[in-house]
This record gives sequence, structure tokens and C-alpha cells, in this order.
Amino acid sequence: MIKRAAAAAIGGALAVGAVPVVLGAMGFTGAGIAASSLAAKMMSAAAIANGGGVAAGSLVATLQSVGAAGLSTSSNILLGSVGSAFGALLGGAKAAPSSSPPGGPRAEGDQPGENVPQVEPPKLPLDSEKHEK
Repeated sequence: MIKRAAAAAIGGALAVGAVPVVLGAMGFTGAGIAASSLAAKMMSAAAIANGGGVAAGSLVATLQSVGAAGLSTSSNILLGSVGSAFGALLGGAKAAPSSSPPGGPRAEGDQPGENVPQVEPPKLPLDSEKHEK
């Protein structure tokens, strides 16, 4: 249970902390959109699609706002909650048990070599035995 709680806390912190890092890497900075970045390409495409300007409330405008000012408290709480739920989901995942554990306990009478018939291979005559006849 502690493992799941730790995964939830890490997931929430990563979700909230990753947003400014990812937006900055894309080119949405506090000083504006960085030249020759993915954000600049997105802005150019949005401006061409809208006849020369970026529409208010569009994806590019929203990302620029978040890149410049950061997320609001309510957005951080929502993002942290989603990240925590995702982290708890991943942290609580267990591997499927194998059908027969290699070193695990075995049923009585199921020990290796226990029910295997012990047959000796037939003895071949030696060269000296062939000549004796």
C-alpha cells in the first residue's frame, strides 16, 4: 500500500512539474515564443489558417499563456490529481503470476526426478568379450 501511495505522490509531482519544462522545450517561454521552435511553427500555421493572426483561445494562444504565466492553482490541482491517479494506477500494477514458479514450493510427490523410472542403458559387449566366444 505504501508503494502505491508513493507512486501516486510521484505521479502528481511529475505531472505538475513537467508542464513548464515541456512547454519551455517546445518554445513557449516567459519572454514569448522562441524563434525557430516548435511553438513558432505552430504559431505560423495557426496564423496562416486564420488569415494572418492567432485566434484568442486557440491552442497556440493557450499554450503561450501557460508558458508565460504558468498554470493557475486550480489547473495545478487538477493536473496533480490526474497525475496522482495515473501514478497510483501504474504503481499498483502487479505482474501476472507465472503458472509454475521456478524455485517455488512444489506439491508433494512433485519433486524433480522422484517419479522418473531409473533405467540403465544396455551394456554393449566389449571387444575382449567378442573374441572369447
